Amino acid sequence: MSGRPWEQTAPERPAPAGGAGAASTGGAGAALAERSARDPGGDLVAAMLAEPAGRSSPSVYETGRLVSLAPWLTGHGERIAWLVRTQRPDGAWGAPDGYALVPTLSATEALLAVLRRGDGGFARERLGQVAHRGLRALHDTLTGPGAPPPPDLPATDLIVPALTDLIAGHLDALRERPDLGDWDAAPRPPLPVGLDGGRLDRVRMLLAAGRPLPEKLAHALEVVGPAARRAVGVGPVGPGTVGASPAATAAWLGPDPGPAHPARAYLEDLVRQYGGPVPCASPITVFERSWVLGTLCRAGVPVRVPDVLTTELRDALGPTGTPTGPGLPADADTTSVTVYALARLGQPVDPTVLRAYDTGEHFCTWPGEDGASVTTNAHVLDALGHLLPYGGPAAPWLASAVDRVTRWLLDQQEPDGRWSDRWHASPYYATCCAVLALTGYGSADAARRAVDRAASWVLAGQRPDGSWGRWSGSAEETAYAVQTLIAAGHRDGPGAAAVARGAAWLSEVDDHDGAPELWHDKDLYRPTLIVQAAVRAARWLVRPEAGGG
Repeated sequence: MSGRPWEQTAPERPAPAGGAGAASTGGAGAALAERSARDPGGDLVAAMLAEPAGRSSPSVYETGRLVSLAPWLTGHGERIAWLVRTQRPDGAWGAPDGYALVPTLSATEALLAVLRRGDGGFARERLGQVAHRGLRALHDTLTGPGAPPPPDLPATDLIVPALTDLIAGHLDALRERPDLGDWDAAPRPPLPVGLDGGRLDRVRMLLAAGRPLPEKLAHALEVVGPAARRAVGVGPVGPGTVGASPAATAAWLGPDPGPAHPARAYLEDLVRQYGGPVPCASPITVFERSWVLGTLCRAGVPVRVPDVLTTELRDALGPTGTPTGPGLPADADTTSVTVYALARLGQPVDPTVLRAYDTGEHFCTWPGEDGASVTTNAHVLDALGHLLPYGGPAAPWLASAVDRVTRWLLDQQEPDGRWSDRWHASPYYATCCAVLALTGYGSADAARRAVDRAASWVLAGQRPDGSWGRWSGSAEETAYAVQTLIAAGHRDGPGAAAVARGAAWLSEVDDHDGAPELWHDKDLYRPTLIVQAAVRAARWLVRPEAGGG
């Protein structure tokens, strides 16, 4: 291959082939086992083709926003019932450690809005009880001086004050409606320490002055209230979405959208796909495809990839890369994983598309990012390191970037050996991303010591049943831990017993169980096929015939 492989057209080819699968006897079972052995990633490819928009777990936050903003949308009653059904015993919604704040605010505000309007077909007494319990959870444990700090989720500093204001308005109105229950003792939730409404006020002032919002804020357009309706400089793109968000789209449409509007058609299609509740973001086509294919190819899982998938991934890359979804800005994370996946599939593209994100020290997820992401930089190292050997005119920049990103990642490692990141709740994900990138493409001798420290941290965190997880053992986090240990050389080393226990645990669990949600958006979510690909990769790597992985 020449020094500029991205200028060539590579033929379709399967990812690296490997062996085997469980033997089966007789008829259809034997045929199915044979197909699985030939193409063990085939079901994931088929799922991506069947649902091009991608699939994620439903979001309490986003579903609550549709209940509040779009009672006209098909499935309104199903969304209310889902919110009632998913409330935790303590009255909150969502995960531990501060992650319950945003979903609990959203669900509580939505149920209070339903009480005021009187829609949805639910008994007012029942909804009042659920809302009271949500308010109590907010006041007792999720806000105020003793509350855990809000996690670093997108737009939390806008969402929390916006929902707190809405809840206060509902409570004032309900106190004047004795027919809707006794709300006199229901206090307005206080804001968590360190949060105020200052940034939200500035965003609303931008819109009031007729100035367009920054592109990334379209994803949370619902926070601006009625001013979101047909907001200046914001509109539906792709399949009709605003900001790749059901909530933002509903807010942009307003309370009485036309029946044939493309944005309404987008929402109607989405609620049909999910059966009522909705995810935080859709479509996630490029995100899902690049992560799934890159993960499977790295592990050597045989997978036959139709031309349409690689063509659409290539076509998604513009001058500054590709976004996660339509209506969002292009970002270095999705772009780098797409570049890496295409290169692994024999369809390399020009890696200098990532230069727009090079800060001189590390890579930003997008220009103007607040903070920096470990996993974005690990993915950049994957992409640039994989293409570095090809040389070409970009070689000096590629070599410099690989060195700089390696050093930056090493500097971000925590004292105990782990890495953490702003796009995922579990340090097992960030640690796995960093270790895979450093063992594959890291240019510093210090990378080996960092990887050894990371492996020691992973080994220390294994649960007695063989699993790993932040809150409890999960297939996703166990898959990351196993991949980390194998990359660090522990298949046959001192960690071999831990790898074997993790493999045994993974062999007994269902990677379709839908839990937990660990990925960061406005709410935690689970990108279904991406997680299944991670589990599939770990299972493939621990096969006895996989050798050193």
